[in-house]
Amino acid sequence: MSRLTITLDDSLHQALKETAARQGRSIGQIIEESLILRGIKPLADARALVAKARTNAQLNEEEALLLAVEETRTQR
Repeated sequence: MSRLTITLDDSLHQALKETAARQGRSIGQIIEESLILRGIKPLADARALVAKARTNAQLNEEEALLLAVEETRTQR
């Protein structure tokens, strides 16, 4: 397990400590969960998710790429 030092606004730090105490969890657990909910995951997890989606959609790599480009353009 890695350690990390961050700087937070005092009021945010206090709110984080209070939330951790209320929920009976550590600050680290809350931060880790928050990162995961924001989609911050190891690259291997992201690749596995893409591979699973491609398999479920029954698309080959080229078809999946074309669909991704099309969807990205639609959203812009």
